[in-house]
Amino acid sequence: MRHDLDFGWPQRLTSNQWANYPLGVVRVLLDEGWSIPGFNATISSTVPAGAGLSSSAALEVATCILIEKLAGFALDPMNRARLCRKAENEFVGVNCGLLDQASSVFGKEGHAIFLDCRTETVSNILFPSGVALLITNSGVKHELTGGEYNERRAQCFEAARLLGVVALRDATSAQLLAADLPAITRRRALHITGENERVLAGIELLRAGNAAAFGELMFASHESSRVNFENSTPELDLLVEIARDTAGVHGSRLTGGGFGGATISLIDPAQADAISARFTSEYEKRSGHRCQIYLTTLAAGAA
Repeated sequence: MRHDLDFGWPQRLTSNQWANYPLGVVRVLLDEGWSIPGFNATISSTVPAGAGLSSSAALEVATCILIEKLAGFALDPMNRARLCRKAENEFVGVNCGLLDQASSVFGKEGHAIFLDCRTETVSNILFPSGVALLITNSGVKHELTGGEYNERRAQCFEAARLLGVVALRDATSAQLLAADLPAITRRRALHITGENERVLAGIELLRAGNAAAFGELMFASHESSRVNFENSTPELDLLVEIARDTAGVHGSRLTGGGFGGATISLIDPAQADAISARFTSEYEKRSGHRCQIYLTTLAAGAA
């Protein structure tokens, strides 16, 4: 196909780097052979940037859908997610997985998303009624392009190599604890195996409507992030500590890739005002930072 936009453009920007996310989508679509007309776009968002809320993936998927509509083609939904991930991997330079992009593509109101990254299949799990999600932005900017995420990814692949498995999903936490691995490699890998085990347990709890037990898995997940993966921050740890001591909170953990950003808490919506007030006052008193709070529910993906 003839490319209406090409001429070696776009190239990765070194200033206004947020623009690399939509530009990367343009680049990968051109590389795939799609013809894209010239266009101007205005971007407006209520998703706070730098809060670990997958704003980059949301921007990528929204850009892709816009281009599909403008150019008159329609991608298979999973291929749309893959191409948006490719934009982030190859154009932006973050070796992220498929979760964030798939979430923006396959989000369904009132449902959680279960993504199998090996088979690249998605199923939607009905979320229990009578609960809501509270996002608390710590005010400490989340940034993955500094190399920490890529470093931990490499450490996990090294752990899989030492264990003799294709990927850490083929190992268990018990196997890791019994293996002779360097201490830091073991800790990184334990976070992954533990998260895989918690996800499978969490699906069954959601199906049973057991929000309280699911919340305990969220607390356990955060503790593993803090100790094993070391992608938390003192501010995020404080927010989770406050959550654990607040009535009406079932569970809480950092969200996104960590290294700043936000926590997500599973709460009783009837107590949302009291919970928000306690988070705000306790966090500022104990950290000196102000947090921003967003009460939300599970919504549909990009459209």
